[in-house]
Amino acid sequence: MKTIVIILLFLAFLLLASPFLQVALCQSDSEDSGFEVSDVGEDESETEQVFGLELTSAPGIETLCVFPNNRAKIIKAGTETEVLVGMKNDGPSDVDIVAVKGSLHLPFDQKPLVQNLTTLSFGNASVPVSAQATFPYIFAVSKFLEAGAFDLVGTIVYEMDGKPYQSIFYNGTIEVVEDGPLFRMESVFLSGLLISLIVVLIIYIQNGLRHMTKKTKRATKAKVEVGTAAKDASLDEWLEGIAYTQSSSKSKKKK
Repeated sequence: MKTIVIILLFLAFLLLASPFLQVALCQSDSEDSGFEVSDVGEDESETEQVFGLELTSAPGIETLCVFPNNRAKIIKAGTETEVLVGMKNDGPSDVDIVAVKGSLHLPFDQKPLVQNLTTLSFGNASVPVSAQATFPYIFAVSKFLEAGAFDLVGTIVYEMDGKPYQSIFYNGTIEVVEDGPLFRMESVFLSGLLISLIVVLIIYIQNGLRHMTKKTKRATKAKVEVGTAAKDASLDEWLEGIAYTQSSSKSKKKK
């Protein structure tokens, strides 16, 4: 019984530790494929320094991002993905687009940088005052990246009146999947682990029920034997009394 409990605890530990194992494998694959996992400061995650200047968003500028035909935001590793970056200029001057870029981060902590994505430069793109414009941005996640959820941060860099600015057009979670077979080794491992845990739990419950049934049968049998013995003893005393009475009456008649 103790062995089954230990096995249950061990399987439960493996099942709970599998997400952390996935993150560790993700970081390991990133290092092997040439990604540099470095810490990005809080200030650097929101602004960028160019020639010692911190870039912020210009007043009156609104941005948005659309994943065409991909509302689930599922990205295949190693395959190019296109997003549409929209900008609305309600500012005081025209906007000259400089570049669009992106980066991948861990979902629970955006400080570690998992991968720098493509930087798309623009030459003569501009957005006049009170106008809107859309720019395609194509990027590809490395095929060596472990499948899972990641945070995508997309940034558009632009100039207004000769001064550089930047705006984050997307900061959310995407799902990276492998461009290959549907069933991966990780899924097979987790499924097998879960099935093993269920089987061991069923065996443990069955053994417990059998043990309880045996105890109940033993207790019932003991009660029946004790009751029979008591009845037999009282019956013997009654019979002995009758026999004694009959023998005494016979002896009196003979006299």
